Formats: sequence, structure tokens, C-alpha cells
Amino acid sequence: MLPAMGVTVGADRPDVYIPLLKGKKVALYSNHTGLTKTGTHILDRLKADGIDVKFVFSPEHGFRGEADAGAHVGCMIDKSTGVEILSLYGKGKAEALSKVADVDVVVTDIQDVGLRYYTYYCTMVELMDKAIEYDKEFVVFDRPNPTAPMGVDGPVLDMKYKSGVGKLPIPVLHGMTLGELARMASGEGWLRNRKYSKLTVVECLDYDHNTRYELPVAPSPNLKSIHAIYLYPSTCFFEATPVSLGRGTDNPFEVYGHPSMRSGGYEFTPRSRQGATNPPQVNKQCHGVDLRSVPSDSLIARGVDLTYLIDAYNRMGAPEKFFTSFFELLIGNGRVRTMIQQGKSASEIKATWREEVKAFDCRRQQYLLYK
Repeated sequence: MLPAMGVTVGADRPDVYIPLLKGKKVALYSNHTGLTKTGTHILDRLKADGIDVKFVFSPEHGFRGEADAGAHVGCMIDKSTGVEILSLYGKGKAEALSKVADVDVVVTDIQDVGLRYYTYYCTMVELMDKAIEYDKEFVVFDRPNPTAPMGVDGPVLDMKYKSGVGKLPIPVLHGMTLGELARMASGEGWLRNRKYSKLTVVECLDYDHNTRYELPVAPSPNLKSIHAIYLYPSTCFFEATPVSLGRGTDNPFEVYGHPSMRSGGYEFTPRSRQGATNPPQVNKQCHGVDLRSVPSDSLIARGVDLTYLIDAYNRMGAPEKFFTSFFELLIGNGRVRTMIQQGKSASEIKATWREEVKAFDCRRQQYLLYK
């Protein structure tokens, strides 16, 4: 598939980035989403333009974007170019990151979805830290944030819960592109406690934060549609419960259910498949709810919506062991679990993070590149 029409992504602006990279040793952070408007991968494009790409860093799900969530991804050689691909999601991450010392500049070109717990930006932050440590340049080929129209919402991460699914003190929905987020991480001193002077963002053209940008390719195996991406800020929290969110079906993140849940009028059975080899409740019939008919406009307006999580909790009889410790890492604080257990509504809980979201929104304004 080709990138969505109307927006020019950073990877399609060689007039800007070639002068930045020519004659330098380059490391590329990318995966299957790094496509140009012709459908050519950015790695092939850089090599064709005479850029000396020494190696590629790949994130969670691997360079081809096919590995399960959280699965170990090994290193490999790209068959098309012969360039070594170094995994930053596995046991060899520290050794791979040390390779930043061997280049002049690190380039990021990857499609993020704008969620604090989506790991692509976390890996970018780790690479930026290494670039600072070794005094290297860092260039971001910017791409739209598909959840930017949903605004800024969700609790700001309490850094007590910093983890592999949360690296920065930002809300669940931060509303920024990777280029903007990199600028903020630098400007706020979140990178090794200092600002970073060697950062360049190759901006998108004909894009603003209200643009409804439908991704040309699934950014990870279980985000199969823009509708699923709009639900992701709300249904991802099921990852920290026994409830299935549809992994192992055709509609991950768009349905939820459990074998013991009081029926919501929908049944499904998760099966092992590529990208979900051992999904929660595998081979068990789940009773639950189908969210595929909820209009995208409604999902955008709601932002982070805990209604589904609370509904599943109540349908299962408010079990004591409903939440795992992973929940705090996803939601970003230690308050929300208790409020749900106390019977608070989704709107009451949302009100508790309203002021911190407002303060973050104010703070991020100076780093925005688009309206």
C-alpha cells in the first residue's frame, strides 16, 4: 500500500534531508511503516540516494512488523540491501544501542500512533539518549499522528511508574508527532537531564493536528484499522486484566469479552495466529461486547474512555484479581484502580486528570510544529 494522499511525510522530502546526511555514516531507526509515497522503503531510498546507511535499528514487532507484542526479536541481514538490522527489543538491546558510537547521525523514520504506552517512541527516546552520550546528530523524518484529532487526554505518567511502556511524563494521548515529541523531550530536559542541540526534524507538509490521517499500513500486527487505533487509547487497558480485547480474532481492540462475563450480546473465540500466537483466553468462547459499530467521530470526541473497562469489571462481578500490576504502568498512576473498585464512573475518573492535562497542553505548545 502507498502512504495516504494529501500529506507529504518527512521521508518524501529528500531535498531537505540529503544535505543533512550526505557524506556521513548513518544509522536508521525504522520498520515496515517507513514507506515513501512510491511505496519504496526509506532504507532502499536512502541507499539509492547514496546515503551511507551502516545499520538499521528495529523496534518491538521487528523490522517487518510481524512479531507478537512483547516477543523477542533477533538481529538479521536485510536481503534487499545487505544492511545489518539490529533489534532494540530483546536481550541484545544494550549492545545494539552501543553501535550509535559508530555513526555520525541517527535517523528516525517510523509511524507512531500517539499513545504514551506505544513503544516506538520509547525506543526513539533511548536512541536520543545514546546520541547525546556519544555526541551524535539525530534527525526525525516526521509522520502524522493518527490520534492527534482526539486531542490531549489521560493521566500524565507519574515517573514512579516509568517502564518500557512509558518513558516520559506525558498523558496517554499526547497529541504530538514524533518530531514534536522529540523536541519536547529535548526542550524539557527529559534526555539525560539536558537539552539536545543536535536534533533536526524534517517536517510533514500539508498536515495539521486535525488531519484525519488513515495509515497506509498497520503500524503493528493487531492495530488493523484506523477505527481500532481510535479505540486503542481506551481498550488497551484490558491488557492488564484477564479480559480478551480480541487478540487472536479479526478485530483486535474493537471487541472485548471473557468466558465468565455476563453476555453483552456478542461472542468470539480467540485463536492462535501470526501476531497473536498465544492470545488471552485462547480457544475459549468469550461473551462480551462488539465495538465495531461505534462511530469514529464518537471515539475521537471521547478520547480516553474507561467506560469499557468499568463495564467489563462490573459484568464479571467486580473480581478481586481483575487487575494485574501492569495496569499502573499503562494508566500511569496509582489512583485509577482504586477509583474503579470504589464504583466511580468513567466521567468522575476523567475529571481527576483534567488539570494535569491542561497544564501539559500549555507546556507542549512551544514545541508544536503544526497547527
